[in-house]
Amino acid sequence: MLFAHQDGPAESVLEATGTAVVVQVLTRYVDLVEAMGEVVAGAREVLVVTGSRSREKSYLAGIETTVAQRPDLVHYRVLYGPPRHHVLAEHLVRLLELRDPAARRNGVKTLHIGLVEPEQALERFFVASESSAVLPLPSFNGAEGFDCGIRVGAEAAVGLVHHGREACASARPVETIEAVRALPVRHGPVHGQGAA
Repeated sequence: MLFAHQDGPAESVLEATGTAVVVQVLTRYVDLVEAMGEVVAGAREVLVVTGSRSREKSYLAGIETTVAQRPDLVHYRVLYGPPRHHVLAEHLVRLLELRDPAARRNGVKTLHIGLVEPEQALERFFVASESSAVLPLPSFNGAEGFDCGIRVGAEAAVGLVHHGREACASARPVETIEAVRALPVRHGPVHGQGAA
């Protein structure tokens, strides 16, 4: 048993469970947003959010509320290219108003915002905590949307948390209000910034 790993690649827990990690298939936008909000509200230790397309105000407000109410929660936001919508850029500014990324609460940095470069990197979309995660998927209903998804349990969520941490660690930090306002938002100016 001690050298069993030499007999071939060991199967991970996720490989062994297969699709059993999927807790729920989300086929409507309202269900997707609700499930994402539940992941955010349920986060106690860590919250990882990836992607640059968020614009659902209630979801973004839920993230801000969770960050404000849980000072020990470690939050990672990984952007793949600059924000696509001014609502997301404004959300990033509010996060930076809530927490200083340079601060160390109990010796731990609790806010990380990073921009993955180059822009050609494939964008990943998910929200994950230590206990669950939601991965938006291309629409089952039409060609243009990401209004469907899957919700996964703790085993898969922990893997996504690690994925997000690694992506953020290799990303360019965007951790000041000035740095966020300097990002070229594709659909409208960041609050306090002129149209460019």
